[in-house]
Amino acid sequence: MDVIGGARERLGAAVFARVAGPDGPRQRERIHGRPGPRWFEPDSAIARVHGDASMFVGGIRALLLQTLHPAAMRAVSEHSGYRGDMLGRLARTSTFLAVTTFGHAEDAEAACSAVRRIHERVTGTMPDGTAYAASDPHLLRWVHVAEAHSFLLAHQTYGARPLDQDGRDEYVAQIAEIGRRLGVVAPPTTEAELEEALASYRPELRATPEAREAVRYVVLRPPIPLLARPAYAVLVAAAVGLMPAWSRLPLRLPLMPVTERTVVKVLGGAATGTIRWAMSAQGPAPRNPVEDEATAS
Repeated sequence: MDVIGGARERLGAAVFARVAGPDGPRQRERIHGRPGPRWFEPDSAIARVHGDASMFVGGIRALLLQTLHPAAMRAVSEHSGYRGDMLGRLARTSTFLAVTTFGHAEDAEAACSAVRRIHERVTGTMPDGTAYAASDPHLLRWVHVAEAHSFLLAHQTYGARPLDQDGRDEYVAQIAEIGRRLGVVAPPTTEAELEEALASYRPELRATPEAREAVRYVVLRPPIPLLARPAYAVLVAAAVGLMPAWSRLPLRLPLMPVTERTVVKVLGGAATGTIRWAMSAQGPAPRNPVEDEATAS
């Protein structure tokens, strides 16, 4: 193997290990190797978005955006292990997205059922005495909208193959299928509806002390090796550059329009391109398990 090929494989393995966790190889084999029906076709819009390196930027942007809902942030602050187990949380989230997007239909349904059971246990009280519950459809819809909007925007900005209008609508409709199985009521099914849904939550959004703490943790104190910090900083800068302008001051995030349109976008594109290049060394794209099963029968 040549020097470049070896470096590419090592980098890809390191990225995969960080994102997927120690159980990643076994999960990958089950997700892509188990024959049978899937919820989505391999060439569908959701497969293109969720399988692209731009998800690194979209995932960080989704975390930052979600902090702006006080009830959602309160639930994360009181029930999530993001402070002590940020990488474990990342691995669980990436596995859920992989299973529901690429995995067997039974495994995808089981993953959604497991998340619903967790949500039922996440309850508490806001500072003003009102109750919150992670299973609240309104709160679930906010989390879903923030994720869908962030993943799609990151893909359109940094993805290898940005979607046309039909593709963007297809993506929103497909991720809505996952949202419904998690308990989201009336998720948006077109890009226009997604924009309207995000705007409808604006009056409820604000930066609480818990939100600013979470943002500082994600931006400034990630539990990753020192050698990986520069690359992570580029991904964070790219994610911050995609945040709405009105969200920056409350979350104490910088707003530098010219720099974000030039330097940050170039560096963000280089970073996601490098990750995409490295991850492709993890092996060829999995064959379509549905076709494999049909061929064997």
